[in-house]
Amino acid sequence: MKVFVTGVAGQLGHDVVNEVCRRGYTAVGSDIAAEYAGVQDGSAVTQCEYVALDITDKAAVSKVLTEIAPDVVVHCAAWTAVDLAEDEDKQEKVRAINAGGTQNIADACKALSCKMVYISTDYVFDGQGQTPWQPDCKDYKPLNVYGQTKLEGELAVADTLDKYFIVRIAWVFGLNGNNFIKTMLNIGKKYPELRVVCDQIGTPTYTLDLSRLLVDMIETDKYGYYHATNEGGYISWYDFACEIFRQAGYDTKVTPVTTVEYGLSKAARPFNSRLDKSKLIDAGFTPLPTWQDALTRYLKEISE
Repeated sequence: MKVFVTGVAGQLGHDVVNEVCRRGYTAVGSDIAAEYAGVQDGSAVTQCEYVALDITDKAAVSKVLTEIAPDVVVHCAAWTAVDLAEDEDKQEKVRAINAGGTQNIADACKALSCKMVYISTDYVFDGQGQTPWQPDCKDYKPLNVYGQTKLEGELAVADTLDKYFIVRIAWVFGLNGNNFIKTMLNIGKKYPELRVVCDQIGTPTYTLDLSRLLVDMIETDKYGYYHATNEGGYISWYDFACEIFRQAGYDTKVTPVTTVEYGLSKAARPFNSRLDKSKLIDAGFTPLPTWQDALTRYLKEISE
């Protein structure tokens, strides 16, 4: 099986390429840079082919994918700077990447009759209530530009292809990039106390664990919408910060505050990011380990 992975300079794409290679498949990674510029962990990125690709260039996407002729495309590339996406001068670019770029990938997959995995987000929902969102729920009401454009990407895939996996994730952390854990550790080293919001509820997702699930998926034809985060229960960002400091051995004091009290963010955030993952089990996939266990392994990973 040959797997083409977009966005390998990001947290998830990096781990997906490595996992594909670990399984003995052929991996081709891509991103917009002329050369791969992410973490070199010695496991797979240096063992696979890398192709520079601007996913907003329809002709280039068609040409590259036709030449490579993958069996599967795992589409991890996206604009993920949520607050910056709200700037009027950035919105056209955000939509060109998240919606237009995804349409280009989907069109190329259709022409090649290959499978596609599209990585989406809890932000496609309005984040109201306390009931976990079901993967097949179509009650979309994104609160911000990022969520809206990711939804447009979802619809592009679903309207174009039959052989697709749309996988929504949340609160992502991985080796290759910035994330909440790294931010907390950096702040915790400098300040004895910090404020963290306590009214946004969800579950973290470790890209190393998620990458294994995604490769499990592409080995099957169990297509459709899925939710995939780590197990271990729903928590707030405040809860997550407390556990990060506990496991890291920091004595940083964490004060819980509401989203309104915290302020600062340009983009509205969903309060309810609970994603129901039972469909994974129903389809025969192995759920991700608990987020507490994932955090332990991740702290070890970034300290090595």
